[in-house]
Amino acid sequence: MGLSAAALLAGPRGRRLCLELALSQRTTESAATEALRTAAFYAAYDLDPGRGTSRVLFGPGVDERSGPPPAPSPQEVARLLDDVPLPSCDERTLLLALQAAVDRAMYWQEPDGEDVLAGSPEMRAGLARVAASVAALPAAAWWAEPVDRREEWVVSFVDTTGSAPVPPRTAREALGAWETAQIEEEALAQRDWPADPAARFGGPWWSKPPNALTKSTRMLPGGVPVGLSFVEDGLGWEDATTERVGVPDGARVYEIDGPDAWAELNRRYPLQVTAARRQVWYLTTGRAGTWVLPNWAQVQRDFDAVHLSVAGYLATAGVAIPLDDERSTVLAGWDPDATHWLCEVTHDEATRQQWRHPRNADKWELSRSE
Repeated sequence: MGLSAAALLAGPRGRRLCLELALSQRTTESAATEALRTAAFYAAYDLDPGRGTSRVLFGPGVDERSGPPPAPSPQEVARLLDDVPLPSCDERTLLLALQAAVDRAMYWQEPDGEDVLAGSPEMRAGLARVAASVAALPAAAWWAEPVDRREEWVVSFVDTTGSAPVPPRTAREALGAWETAQIEEEALAQRDWPADPAARFGGPWWSKPPNALTKSTRMLPGGVPVGLSFVEDGLGWEDATTERVGVPDGARVYEIDGPDAWAELNRRYPLQVTAARRQVWYLTTGRAGTWVLPNWAQVQRDFDAVHLSVAGYLATAGVAIPLDDERSTVLAGWDPDATHWLCEVTHDEATRQQWRHPRNADKWELSRSE
């Protein structure tokens, strides 16, 4: 699947990207733009599952005397969207919108108000012209590209203790340990966890390969690895190290370029995780039933790596993707343009770079290069 308006509107992350762009206009401020931004804010609040509890309004004018806050409908917001010009999308604005869409991915709870708003039929139609403009941008052309076999970079975020994660001895060992853990976890969940999908019960929510494997991304034209800025469920790291990865000659890479490719991977290498994912994936998708994720230990037999394009991420992440009449799967916990290596790869220490992300800054800064 290439980058198209339909692909961008197919998934919650793609729709959120378009919404962020529609609300990001700062150089063309007008009464229509401000009206759209205000209406979207109150509509998202009204649609948020946590309205009045985990998400509250405060500030001047928000008290008992002022009455209930405005609650514009998605249809009203869509009408206002039609009245504003298309956002001017330079590369920085585009990447900031992508980062916002990734940062707000939460597959362990219901979608937030902005995701609900962007997913309404009225707003999907209103966002269609934004999606079409993004799909036509030269700056977004690489979003549909396969893994960059010429230059891939691994990112190691430094935790609060000042140490980076230590990889396992071999990829095969990591995958074997992961498979055993998944089977044991599912057996425990079947025995002890609630059978009601609507029960308020947490659990694992991701479907990516194990963290112990090497994960890499391409380098942006400005010299910044994609993996520095676009991370689901990030922990606010301020320091990171990057190194170039040696892509093996003839590496067999499975490309996830959209929902169909993700579904096919799950059909070929299914691992049932219904009991362990029952509650969290019901919350995020509204679907109850049998759940599957890829058995990465089996995927390793046929492929050396799995790559998720940005276009594939935006169309697929967070959606209940059907495999057949009974089984579905969710792509969750992945990062756009991530390549997970199921085999051994080398890190070129001579290319090591140290990066710093100052607090309240919107980008990483190179602090030292080997």
